[in-house]
Amino acid sequence: MLYYFLYPFSHSIHIFNVLRYPSFRIGMAALTAGLITLIFYPLFIKKLTQLSFGQSVREDGPKSHILSKTGTPTMGGGLVILAVFLSCMLWGDLSYKGLWLMLFVCVGYGAIGLIDDLKKIFYKNSKGISAKTKMFWQVLLGLIALIIYSLDSSSLSFSSNIAIPFVSIDKFYFSLPVWLYIAFALFIIVGTSNAVNLTDGLDGLAIMPIITSSMVFLILAYVAGSSIGDLNIADYLKIPKVLHAYELSVFCAALAGAGVGFLWYNTYPAAIFMGDVGSLSFGASLGMLAILTKNELISALLHGVFLIETISVLLQVISFKLTKKRIFKMAPIHHHFELLGLAEPKVIVRFWIVAALLGLLTLLSLKVR
Repeated sequence: MLYYFLYPFSHSIHIFNVLRYPSFRIGMAALTAGLITLIFYPLFIKKLTQLSFGQSVREDGPKSHILSKTGTPTMGGGLVILAVFLSCMLWGDLSYKGLWLMLFVCVGYGAIGLIDDLKKIFYKNSKGISAKTKMFWQVLLGLIALIIYSLDSSSLSFSSNIAIPFVSIDKFYFSLPVWLYIAFALFIIVGTSNAVNLTDGLDGLAIMPIITSSMVFLILAYVAGSSIGDLNIADYLKIPKVLHAYELSVFCAALAGAGVGFLWYNTYPAAIFMGDVGSLSFGASLGMLAILTKNELISALLHGVFLIETISVLLQVISFKLTKKRIFKMAPIHHHFELLGLAEPKVIVRFWIVAALLGLLTLLSLKVR
């Protein structure tokens, strides 16, 4: 709202001139969200503890988790969502529909996760709402967002074309019928949401790849919608051009900043857990960012950690149903490494390193094109 109401005065009042620069607002969005989480998490954790909103650990998980993690306050992602929302309200251009779509997905999927977390807490188990119910609402909210996106090609630069990673857009791309593109995009949003949910099993494991992806999308969104003089950066890099996409960078910065504040308290040993309210929300947000910035396929590389975790679960289930044998000691795969004898912090940091390398490789794809 600061930007929305003060921007008209940016030409006449010198102190407001900085609001004309997206880079300033991006930095302030990250700083604002980060400070909100850093300052208010101690009070948030204290309140959750008083309410006995503690984590219920899956009974078939590692025994060390049952002893050390049961009862740790959960639903920590709720404060991150609030920080992101407030930061975007302050520093985002509220006339840009893409920003509202991002907030709709972020808050909507967070609401699904919140209900799931509350049910786990009240019923003292790790199951929450049924998989079918959860999937129904994920699909419905994602479909609503994508239909709105597809109906506004002017301000949101909707296109059913799909860019090929490491190949310039003027040489080759896929063009899908709108209905098929929406189905594909819905798969990305719902799939990424659940993949992050599966990854959130160790202290700090999921949030660092989320921060990494947010920072990468910040750059991808900025270059897709910015110009230097008469030169459009997207045209120069041979990537899809997205009108005003730099406003999505404000959301990315807010998510990254709030994520850093959360990591301060979520790092091993965690004082608070993300909960489904966070993992479902942040995963869906990353999926929606891939859609709006036209990085649908390359997001599979960027989110490689989440993808590997999901594939490990699928392989485990398929193997057990067909052969009655398990490929991994436990799925998702981070538990497999734990049961092999690796200390939890070592597993976490190594996954972080992989996420950082995949993020770097994703950015290098811009130059290769």
